[in-house]
Amino acid sequence: MSVVDHVAELQKKHAELSLKVEKEQKSPGTNDFAIATMKKQKLRLKEEIHRLKS
Repeated sequence: MSVVDHVAELQKKHAELSLKVEKEQKSPGTNDFAIATMKKQKLRLKEEIHRLKS
């Protein structure tokens, strides 16, 4: 897998997590721990994307 492909895959995962976070935040019985975990995963993905692009 090339770096470009890897970055594209990470961006896809980041976008999917964004949608999940939005959906969870709009749900009546939100799980704050799950949301926080997903946000941390998003941040790690974003940092990895940035590192690979540099």
